Amino acid sequence: MIEDELLQFDKSMNEFRNKYFNTLNDTSGQMMGLRDTYKDSMKAFAEKLVVKLKEEERMVEMVLEYKTQLSRQNEQIVSCFKNKAIATANKAVGERLKRLQKSADVYKDRLGLEIRKIYGDKLQFVFTNIDPKDPDSPFMFSLKLNEARDYEVSDSSPHLECLAELQENLRKTKNFSAFLANVRKAFVAMVYNA
Repeated sequence: MIEDELLQFDKSMNEFRNKYFNTLNDTSGQMMGLRDTYKDSMKAFAEKLVVKLKEEERMVEMVLEYKTQLSRQNEQIVSCFKNKAIATANKAVGERLKRLQKSADVYKDRLGLEIRKIYGDKLQFVFTNIDPKDPDSPFMFSLKLNEARDYEVSDSSPHLECLAELQENLRKTKNFSAFLANVRKAFVAMVYNA
């Protein structure tokens, strides 16, 4: 009976082994198939990844090229704007200088007023055509802006007693044309009262 059981056990073991090896062979075949499928899908994925990376590199290159072009265009626009602004400013300054020169010529010709820049950042105002007996005789005063940005009048020749009062009036009103007219009137009054 033990022999029969041993034979039966041996038979069962052989069946189990055959079934196991068949299953193992089937599983091995399936595993090999899965491995091959995995390799094929990984190869396809790697190829797609390489294509995507090349596309991204081209996109990065295009973005950098576009950025460079924009930078150049911005530089050109800024340069053009600066040139136009400078040209406009130069034109405006030139026109203002012409107007100032014309005004200076009118003052000099009609009022006998000449303006000179002198030492100490002062302007010297010289009037002529005041004394009818000597039209070329100069009547002058000096003017500057002090640290407080107020007008400071000095050095009148001949000396005007009312110069301090005229200076205060100028500081209050900031009306320089009226100040010049009042100084001229004071010089004229001095000549006629003498």
